[in-house]
Amino acid sequence: MNDSMSNFWHWFIVLPTLLGLAGCYWLLHSNRRGVESDQQADDQHVWDEDLTEYNNPLPRWWLNLFVITLVFALIYLLLYPGLGRYKGLLGYTTVGEYESSIAAAEQRYGPIYQQFAATPVEDLAEDPQALATGRRLFSTYCSTCHGSDARGSSGFPNLRDEEWLYGGTPEAISTTLTLGRSGVMPGWSAALSEYSMRALVEYVQSLHSGEGDDQLLAEGKAQFNTFCIACHGPQGKGQQALGAPDLTNDIWLYGGSQRALMETIRNGRNGKMPAHGEFLGANKIHLLTAYIYSLSRPVDSSQ
Repeated sequence: MNDSMSNFWHWFIVLPTLLGLAGCYWLLHSNRRGVESDQQADDQHVWDEDLTEYNNPLPRWWLNLFVITLVFALIYLLLYPGLGRYKGLLGYTTVGEYESSIAAAEQRYGPIYQQFAATPVEDLAEDPQALATGRRLFSTYCSTCHGSDARGSSGFPNLRDEEWLYGGTPEAISTTLTLGRSGVMPGWSAALSEYSMRALVEYVQSLHSGEGDDQLLAEGKAQFNTFCIACHGPQGKGQQALGAPDLTNDIWLYGGSQRALMETIRNGRNGKMPAHGEFLGANKIHLLTAYIYSLSRPVDSSQ
């Protein structure tokens, strides 16, 4: 429970909770008895002409079960946090439970990852046991974005080709996993007209295909040299230091169609790779690096 909770919110939680429990007990207590026999005529209810019902007490077993739930609620609120700033007699916190489970997992599984810590990534990339462990880590932490086969999807890179936004060396991959990446492509709709953006798309597509409308290509090249050259370079080869992609191949993070490129140029793109270093630790990062590094390498048929 947050220690900075104000007195108002503290009592806003405590009073309705305790009054609610007291109200439930009063309701049970007031209904524990039925009416006296001489009152039954006044309290008689007739339904459907001949169905007669009296104001009878609730079944004893039902009342007892309800009382047990109230007692359980009071004991729970006494032992665990649930009443504003009150921390409970057991001192339980979700943070403490999380840290305890992490410590137990580290004690149990830590040696599995530790045995690979001193082995270079290049060697682990050829070790079937290390790759099997790395594959399980990838399935747990990376497959949601990059897919179970690591081929990615729109906005999430394919890790099985040889195209790397920030570099495919073990050091670069490890840095990406540890610190994360933030890729920003600014939108140019405020600076470029629809015609200029269309011409820019024509030019960008021509970097790979070598084809295009001459008039549009001339306009597109002029706009490219004005707005795009700083990140993608004069030849459109990109810069790994900035995470700017190579535009001369046929590999596209968000799609290479005219429509997709117009969307990219008009509104920009904002990609985020979260940092995993603090969460996973150095040994797991080391194994994940080896597995990802191996994906774009020739597969050993013996594995």
